[in-house]
Amino acid sequence: MSVTVHLAQEAEADALLGRSPLAALVGMLLDQQVPMEKAFAGPLVIARRMGGEELDAAAIAGYPPEAFAELLSEKPAVHRYPAAMAKRTQQLCQYLVEHYGGDAEAVWRTAGSGAELLARLTALPGFGAQKSQIFLALLGKQFGVRPAGWREAAGAYGEDGCHRSVADITGPESLAQVRAYKQQAKAAAKKAAGSATKTAKKS
Repeated sequence: MSVTVHLAQEAEADALLGRSPLAALVGMLLDQQVPMEKAFAGPLVIARRMGGEELDAAAIAGYPPEAFAELLSEKPAVHRYPAAMAKRTQQLCQYLVEHYGGDAEAVWRTAGSGAELLARLTALPGFGAQKSQIFLALLGKQFGVRPAGWREAAGAYGEDGCHRSVADITGPESLAQVRAYKQQAKAAAKKAAGSATKTAKKS
């Protein structure tokens, strides 16, 4: 299955994401504490540094850990925290090899419902509840993976017409809208935390 996505905002990186379920998972894993487009460009950088144009779960899982960390740390580094993300990427691939025979697409191909798919995603190393819901929304909105109840399982991220996450990025304009939403949410959370601290000091 191959789809057209614009998550990395770079043609070759996006082409890999569109044809490789593993690349999409790794991009989602990397999507924290770096710009979204950098995170989703990461899988192609990793593939090329491993000597190819595709990602292979078994190859990543079996790569010497120190060497893999160095591979992600080469300048320009794949992530703000390349060593930590190298470890998480290997853990993800090791899990996929152990539970799905290295076939990343099997995570969702055989899921019978949105709830089951969400549970499978949450079980992946490096995927918490929010990241799993966002990826589930991405699968439903852009990859055509829509088991029964997928929108409900994805929560607010599954809603149509919103710009809350990477699931809603289809080009530069929507990327800017999602970035603006995240900044507003971050500012609101910071303000709420400040208010809570003041209240705690008074009591």
